[in-house]
Amino acid sequence: MNNTTIGETNDSIKKCPVMHGGMTATGSTVMDWWPEALNLDILHQHDTKTNPMGEEFNYREEVKKLDFKALKADLIAFMTDSQSWWPADWGHYGGLMIRMSWHAAGSYRIADGRGGASTGNQRFAPLNSWPDNANLDKARRLLWPIKRKYGNRLSWADLFVLAGTVAYESMGLKTYGFAFGREDIWHPEKDVYWGAEKEWLAPSDERYENVDEAESMENPLAAVQMGLIYVNPEGVNGKPDPLKTAAHVRETFARMAMNDEETVALAAGGHTVGKCHGNGSAEALGPEPEAAGIEEQGLGWMNHDSRSVGRDTVTSGIEGAWTTHPTKWDNGYFHLLLNYEWELTTSPAGAEQWQPIGIKEEDMPVDVEDPSKRTMPVMTDADMAMKMDPQYREISERFYRDHEYFSDVFARAWFKLTHRDLGPKVRYIGPEVPEESLIWQDPIPAGTTDYDVDALKSKIANAGLSVGEMVATAWDSARTFRGSDLRGGANGARIRLAPQKDWHGNEPERLNKVLNVLTPLAQDAGASLADTIVLAGNVGIERAIAAAGFDVPVTFSPGRGDATDDMTDAESFKPLEPLADGYRNYLQKTYAVKPEEMMLDKTQLLGLTAKEMTVLVGGMRMLGTNFAGTQHGVFTNNVGALTTDFFVTVTDMALSWKPVSDNLYSVRSRDTGQEVFTATRFDLVFGSNSVLRAYAELYAQDDNREKFVKDFVAAWVKVMEADRFDLTC
Repeated sequence: MNNTTIGETNDSIKKCPVMHGGMTATGSTVMDWWPEALNLDILHQHDTKTNPMGEEFNYREEVKKLDFKALKADLIAFMTDSQSWWPADWGHYGGLMIRMSWHAAGSYRIADGRGGASTGNQRFAPLNSWPDNANLDKARRLLWPIKRKYGNRLSWADLFVLAGTVAYESMGLKTYGFAFGREDIWHPEKDVYWGAEKEWLAPSDERYENVDEAESMENPLAAVQMGLIYVNPEGVNGKPDPLKTAAHVRETFARMAMNDEETVALAAGGHTVGKCHGNGSAEALGPEPEAAGIEEQGLGWMNHDSRSVGRDTVTSGIEGAWTTHPTKWDNGYFHLLLNYEWELTTSPAGAEQWQPIGIKEEDMPVDVEDPSKRTMPVMTDADMAMKMDPQYREISERFYRDHEYFSDVFARAWFKLTHRDLGPKVRYIGPEVPEESLIWQDPIPAGTTDYDVDALKSKIANAGLSVGEMVATAWDSARTFRGSDLRGGANGARIRLAPQKDWHGNEPERLNKVLNVLTPLAQDAGASLADTIVLAGNVGIERAIAAAGFDVPVTFSPGRGDATDDMTDAESFKPLEPLADGYRNYLQKTYAVKPEEMMLDKTQLLGLTAKEMTVLVGGMRMLGTNFAGTQHGVFTNNVGALTTDFFVTVTDMALSWKPVSDNLYSVRSRDTGQEVFTATRFDLVFGSNSVLRAYAELYAQDDNREKFVKDFVAAWVKVMEADRFDLTC
């Protein structure tokens, strides 16, 4: 194989007499034959085996030791330290760094809280190779000397966001603040659904019921095409039409938790600095980083046929700056957008873009390398939407008239964009953390810890609530937690507030009954209702443990607070509503996605493993927590006792499983044909999936009854304390 070229490698491998022992490439896996099988790997990513830092390393403690002042000074100096291998436009890297920060944070979407900048995921596939992230690999390489210098005290995730924030400051913007605390992952994320398309930039139609109805985009997606952060800058499906683009911009930014004013501010503020690059042939670019040859050393989009840097760079294919002074924070964007008429043209790379008619020479930006030359400014179709859409136009004019107001709105929107997935304010670290509490941070007042927990437990135990009522209410309060953006959870007791109190899956009538019992008990004890709800769940579980013949305490940590309506953005909590909850055997309606897949997705968001999912589902069936009191999956005659009966039944070969409807099965005796139990797909998957059955068999063993109880308690406490950042920060 000595003379084999890169392009011939795959064919040559087939011909060479070489032993290939391991599955060393991602093109095939042992599960390729069964594409519908549950991907349990999403529950077991980012474990200790992939993390080189070891279990003793605590980034949150290390970053507190960082010399914040020195780091910031280094970043400011870096902005104008142009490197010949990738020179800075106008001698300033600000535009490139801002684009990197923006695209790291801008992948966030509210539907499932995934994406965003908090993990440093832009280092890995697919984000490192998205077409919309072209040449951001150069931005990360330029930052390597700074990362190397500050080492373990500075995560890539923090650096990505900080670099863009400092870039804005270096160009004149008064930023709102910055918080450290983002911890790096070490391999590509396996849980994020980016769309079903198999080709980059496939037509938008593939993720819409009707591409002309922006709101019909498939959930949880926010970007309009595979490989884009937001919208196609050339127009819907690459066809310029600012009003159609405006509708897509509005929907996309709404799915990122941004309103119209924030959207215009971000669009304008992002394009106040920097430029697009399309001065050359896109055909000359090599493959993206994940597909590039080994000699490229992790870089992609390399052009070895031309100069390919500076004014000759090709990235998006659009060419030009949006403002007269692209390294200065000013109101130049609105000046050009609103004061000139614009016409369609094409870039040297063939991209659709808009240029001003009859522009004055003094309004033209200078060349990125030669200040004696003037160049034509540019607007994308998304920029033209800021002018042509009536609502966006009104906001744009207001910003144009009041630059100070625009700057403040942008600074706040930028902070929101880059911190949305960092979690509550208690997780923020560093000297520039704003003192102001913002409603999108889901603020929760500090709770008390000095009340008599045992006395409150005793009163709860004698309050007349059933095991199922107590456990289900505690679960419903905590299950909203999402490890993706660290929202939701039991802390705050928002289950008693709109919209959660009225969610169908929370059984409002049952919920109201339990809250009416627990609220006065909490008040009398001087405890928060949030604490009392969780404590009641623990009381129910301890009662069930005793009924099973064991004595295993359930750990409880007081200190949760009670949020108020004024602290709660009700609209933003709607995406947290459970459409399905396999743990309580709840399915709001029939969906295209299988029930067990929805359970798996929720399990990943809760931060649970497959083992923890197994013990929680099997245990909660025994506790009588099913939605509306159904008996599906309640494989026991001893409801209220934390036994292993669920697993014994699931693995019992004396039983057969017969479909009744889409999500209902009859469990029958093989000998008599008589129905013994009923079940759903949420239940059957623990007997059908080979991995989950292995766990079910483990807990069905006679010698693992106590192990099951202990494992259930550990998993339960993990869920109840998932949002207790006050205990770890």
